[in-house]
Amino acid sequence: MHSSTPRLKNLTNGALDSSAAAKAGLGNYAFSAALEALPHLKSGEMFPSWSTPRIPTTPNGLFLRGHSLVCFAFRGQAGKLVRFLSLTILFALFFAFCGAHVVVAQVLQSASDAPVTSPRKLEGDAICARPKVGSEIPEPVNLTSKNGQLTVDLIFRSETDEHGRARFCYLYDGTVESPNLRVNPGDLLILRLKNELAPGTPRNSTSLKGHSKSGSATKHSAMPMISSPASVPDPCGNAAMDATSTNLHFHGLTIPPVCHQDDVLHTSIHPGSASFEYRTRIPEDQPPGLYWYHPHLHGFTRAQVVGGASGAIIVEGIEQKNKQVAGLPERVILIRDEDLLNPGAAPSGNSQKAPSVLLDRDGDARNTGDGSGVPAKDVSLNFVSVPYPDYPPATIRMRPLERQFWRVVNASSITYLNLQVLFEGKPQALGIAGVDGAPVNDNGSGGDYVLWQNHLGVPPGGRTEFIVTAPAQGTSASLITRSVNTGRDGENDPTRTLANIVSALDAAEPAFFLPAAAASAAASANASATVRAAEVSRLPWLGKVTPIRTRRLYFSERLRNPGDPKSATDFYLTVEGQKPALFDPGSSAPNIVVHQGDVEDWIIENRSQELHDFHIHQVHFLMLEWFGIPINEPFLRDTIPVPFWDGKTTQYPTVRLRMDFRDPNAVGVFPFHCHLLEHEDGGMMGLIRVEPAGVSSARP
Repeated sequence: MHSSTPRLKNLTNGALDSSAAAKAGLGNYAFSAALEALPHLKSGEMFPSWSTPRIPTTPNGLFLRGHSLVCFAFRGQAGKLVRFLSLTILFALFFAFCGAHVVVAQVLQSASDAPVTSPRKLEGDAICARPKVGSEIPEPVNLTSKNGQLTVDLIFRSETDEHGRARFCYLYDGTVESPNLRVNPGDLLILRLKNELAPGTPRNSTSLKGHSKSGSATKHSAMPMISSPASVPDPCGNAAMDATSTNLHFHGLTIPPVCHQDDVLHTSIHPGSASFEYRTRIPEDQPPGLYWYHPHLHGFTRAQVVGGASGAIIVEGIEQKNKQVAGLPERVILIRDEDLLNPGAAPSGNSQKAPSVLLDRDGDARNTGDGSGVPAKDVSLNFVSVPYPDYPPATIRMRPLERQFWRVVNASSITYLNLQVLFEGKPQALGIAGVDGAPVNDNGSGGDYVLWQNHLGVPPGGRTEFIVTAPAQGTSASLITRSVNTGRDGENDPTRTLANIVSALDAAEPAFFLPAAAASAAASANASATVRAAEVSRLPWLGKVTPIRTRRLYFSERLRNPGDPKSATDFYLTVEGQKPALFDPGSSAPNIVVHQGDVEDWIIENRSQELHDFHIHQVHFLMLEWFGIPINEPFLRDTIPVPFWDGKTTQYPTVRLRMDFRDPNAVGVFPFHCHLLEHEDGGMMGLIRVEPAGVSSARP
């Protein structure tokens, strides 16, 4: 709907003014639990060791959250497949290649009429194509709702790259990967997902030990399985979840946890079935901001996400909430992690001081504690990989002194981010407008302001939206992620440059601009009566609501064989008073029961020596305390890191969260879990059931 917005030239001097926030009484925040404000933090350290809890002062860090997508399969008539099964591999691949044209033709024929901006096809003839290392970051294609509806057809496919790593992708029109889905509050989203994975679908390695660099060319998976309708399980019927099935989670959206909307507990889409239709109404009071979609298939989520299965969802209207961002050019960046390209390489440059590679019990590179060493995963920006050990950066081109609005998803499976923009090596102020889809000023206090910080912590699954000013022409500038201390047993997330920021007068304008203030005001005036009513009748700010009860939950880990320090680890997320148990996908018994309308305080404790990442579906929460220290955060989250235990102190680290179950769309059963996906797949997950208001039930 905004594709016709005039392309405004936003060239300013980037002057910073935090007076509006100061006047609103929003002076100090414990972003990322006052990461650098804690006196005992070492240089470059993202998280404290918690050996001695101390009160934060002048905090200047923010923690947020994020994912990827999937692709595969060829199409043809079942009879032809049977006849050709006995022929040579060469002939089979030739037939598959020809059949691929049939897929494209069918997709084009059934494609929705959703407006597309900035169409772009990735280079190469691979199914899940990837840009070249060191290239300019491409912009994802925008699919924008029209007349209150967005209809999208996606194909889910996979392949193995030339280094033996599995790739997954969501394809629109047969070639466009991971499009942005742009909707307005109140819109109807219809997403038809066709699973074209196949027997022999590649699996990502689960550790450095198992990583393979064999293979000299991209290898497509086996021919797709063609099943008769009678043999394909009902996607809503508790079908088995396996390496060739999939589903979707609309991360952060408050939509019902039922099949065809946002159920991830029972929905399993198998190959050979018809396109599965997700049909959901975006709530009219859904905060405008950044959300994302990704698979959530218990036991197999990590493999699909680390292979690239994720995409962004933008709920329009943030410029109506905050005029500071009105008219700015927008850049959407999904930061994904991926298995290491060069796991056996020696560290280069400043990383040479790091010790030799040590593996944690998950098989990933163990945290070194000094910001160097082999990372647990490589990362990519919109699929432009930045591989260890040399970290050749991607490129971001901007016009000199131009202001842009960056919307960043941490779509990683296990990698924490600590983002910073440097000019000539010096950190720059970034104006935060949104966290986890929630505008930072949408708290009842009013005012158009952003929160200026010089580094942004973003946990896996988190999102951050911020204003960034381009450097002057000729200035050396970069986007980096600084090291994150994830604890003795955590994965290694060292400092690395992600992208060079190049200022040039001929830099192309971004494909999408937020509406200018005048256009935004007109759109607000023309909003439907129901949307305006939703704005007027919004519930009181969560921070002003008295909770009806307090619960305690805790993360813990245990060696499967206590006598073997190299034994596999079991991961638990337990409600205090219950026995620790791995999540059982065959059980529907909830760990917690609440009622729609309830507000509770949850104290989340970490009894392990690695950083965990708490996430809950369907709802948002307000962080009140970090390790018992009161926090003044004026915005909501749906993902938060819980600091690790040092193994010595008698007090476990905690966060205190105010949980919001007031929305009727949250009625149903849905999970809460650690968003480190190998932990979630391993059982670090529980269930909550939200009963309708007034319904009596036994309460766990």
